[in-house]
Amino acid sequence: MTTPPDPSHRTEVLELYKLAVEMADRLSARRGTANAYFLSVQTAFVALAGFGFRELARSPWWAALAVTLAGVTLSATWWLQLRSYRDLNTAKFKGINKIEERLEVKIFSDEWEALARDPIVGWRRRYAELGVSERVVPVVFVAAHLLLFAGTLTV
Repeated sequence: MTTPPDPSHRTEVLELYKLAVEMADRLSARRGTANAYFLSVQTAFVALAGFGFRELARSPWWAALAVTLAGVTLSATWWLQLRSYRDLNTAKFKGINKIEERLEVKIFSDEWEALARDPIVGWRRRYAELGVSERVVPVVFVAAHLLLFAGTLTV
């Protein structure tokens, strides 16, 4: 004979679930804020380097290299932070999905299952994770910094 589930335990599990979802939402908000910060800083940095291009080109090569390395370092920091946020989100949603095993409705598990069934269209899946696409942006800024540096060497 099985014993009926303890209602207080169910309430406790539901409260933990709500807390986990709220924490995941806060993490996503922090990630968005960090992206906005890095995008603003990088855009300003590349713009200033572009406007000061003639002066930078007249400077010793190591000055242009220092500016380039600063921009590349900023991009690498951004990329690593995005990877860290992705890893944290993955861990949080593993926990949320584990709790959902005890619930009647599995909102997040069902959502990911639906995305996993998304058909492959051409060379890629129709759904592109935000983490994948947003990690391309720092790489684009690395390219911009390197192109500016190369340009200073050819002037």
